[in-house]
Amino acid sequence: MQQKKLKNLPDLVKLRQELHQHPELSGQETETARRIVEHLQIYKPDKIYTHLGGTGVAAVFNGLNTDGPTVLFRAELDALPIAETNEELNYSSVTDSISHKCGHDGHMAILTALGSLLHQQRPAKGKVILLYQPAEETGAGAWAVLQDKRFETEFKPDYVFALHNLPGKPMHQVVVREDVFAAASTGMIVELHGRSSHAAEPENGLNPGLAMSEIIVAFNHIIRQKDQFQDLTLLTVIHARLGEVAFGTNPGFATVMATLRTYQPDDMNKLKELTRKQVEEIASNYNLTFSIRFTEEFPATVNHSKQVQTIQQAARALELDVQEAVQPFRWSEDFGHFTARYKGAFFGLGSGTEQPQLHHSDYDFPDELIPTGAAVFYGIVQHILNK
Repeated sequence: MQQKKLKNLPDLVKLRQELHQHPELSGQETETARRIVEHLQIYKPDKIYTHLGGTGVAAVFNGLNTDGPTVLFRAELDALPIAETNEELNYSSVTDSISHKCGHDGHMAILTALGSLLHQQRPAKGKVILLYQPAEETGAGAWAVLQDKRFETEFKPDYVFALHNLPGKPMHQVVVREDVFAAASTGMIVELHGRSSHAAEPENGLNPGLAMSEIIVAFNHIIRQKDQFQDLTLLTVIHARLGEVAFGTNPGFATVMATLRTYQPDDMNKLKELTRKQVEEIASNYNLTFSIRFTEEFPATVNHSKQVQTIQQAARALELDVQEAVQPFRWSEDFGHFTARYKGAFFGLGSGTEQPQLHHSDYDFPDELIPTGAAVFYGIVQHILNK
């Protein structure tokens, strides 16, 4: 098994814990990127790119013969705005209310461990790109990297792969799924505009409160009509606001925020259409103007069949337990931007049945997954570039 090649595992664990101790939010990962570049230089990649899509980093390892496919592996740089509660760790976050509660510190360590393996033995042909992507948690990072001109002109990947640790699954289990692996989601912001007045003269204003309430009811009605969608479709109203807290004022504006989530892209388009139609109709009934915008948009992560098979072959060669997910995962992942453009696949790596769930304040990535994840990645390299 390739785990045995990681003679520098203590250094990689130290890197992971250092990244955990110094988390940075989406789009602000400057120091994280610097630490990654500093460590990558140990493995002598042929080229290191920086400032990809903002703070992104990429390291290129050429094969012995550069003619051949380019395989890209991705990890994420960013942390979450969550206060850490497992303070017993000797590497707890030193930044108030920010912590690595999704395991991106571990994913970076796995990708860096792959760099160590590539340094020891280059592939026979082609090249391997290690991409450390910013801003995955907001859904903006993958898209920003893909808009960087260097990505298409200098990278041009033939295949793309990534993983995510999965609490609740047995340690080291590899979880795969063809087609949709993770759901699409987006934040929807509806703003209603009426006219404010003195609270003593409500007849002189245009209060959007009733319209706001009707929109919330209409949204919940849409999502209860399950037969109009192909697959799992969810809408969660996460915030509503009417004016300011001022007892002397009849408010003139309101906001409704919701999270839309689907497995199928067509269902997402339909959900957007139906909600927009309801907002338009209700706002018109109350003579209000309105605006709708979407934020933190994640496409569905759709896997390609042959690349899923490649992951399975790599994992089984390492004698790892491989399981196929029956349903897609409800959480979202912006790697879908990559698989929409390139052949590739995303898979899960079990991080323990007793592990706190992702985004929980007491979550911590298990370091024993570093060699396992790196070994699966390296097995994919061998399958594609060492045939």
